[in-house]
Amino acid sequence: MQTLCSALFSAFMIITTMVFSTLAVLLLVVPYRLRYAVIKQYGALNIWMLDVLCGLKYTVEGRENIPQETGIIMSKHQSTWETMGLQQIFPPQTFVVKRELLKVPFFGWGLAAMKPIAIDRGAGHKAVQQIVTQGIERLKQGIWIVIFPEGTRVHPGQKIRYKLGGAILAAKSGYPVIPVALDSGKYWPKKQFLKKPGTIHVVIGPPIQTRDRNPDDILADVEEWIESTMKRIDPQTS
Repeated sequence: MQTLCSALFSAFMIITTMVFSTLAVLLLVVPYRLRYAVIKQYGALNIWMLDVLCGLKYTVEGRENIPQETGIIMSKHQSTWETMGLQQIFPPQTFVVKRELLKVPFFGWGLAAMKPIAIDRGAGHKAVQQIVTQGIERLKQGIWIVIFPEGTRVHPGQKIRYKLGGAILAAKSGYPVIPVALDSGKYWPKKQFLKKPGTIHVVIGPPIQTRDRNPDDILADVEEWIESTMKRIDPQTS
């Protein structure tokens, strides 16, 4: 039954990806906020269908920590789920992504319509400068930035080195960082077809102030909060 439900969800996700990506291209002529409001429904529909078909729900702790001002979301990344789920929790946002994702048919079209910061991970300093320049531009427009500081999805219990790019953006811009811990990988694992029933726990931390601070110190605070919270919500985290 779990295999059948996962297959039905995958089919639903493929269909909605094609529909909303095409719609996103057609909406490029309208203001970003309106376009985003429409594209956001893609994630809402798929998260709803995850509940209906696979019994996968989510709960959020710490909504009161979301500030009124625009911010930088730095989140744990274990699954595809958070690319849709964070849109349902936070104000209008865009992502720092790998440039090659924009070349994926349909999915890349919809992603491009969200004004992402698409970087070449091998570009080093140039990629960081792009994050800073385009990130500040988006933040001034009232668009939140989502950055996965580990740079890729990780398996539950796994931790890899946190990268400095997001913290440099935070230090240069002065906008607060909102750390997020979640355990989505227990239910929708990286590169796995089956979706398991359960409840994803999303925990939002207090804003980390960044003005007049060193990027290394900002990143240390982010990493300490996320990893200590992961130990609380996912006991297998080392």
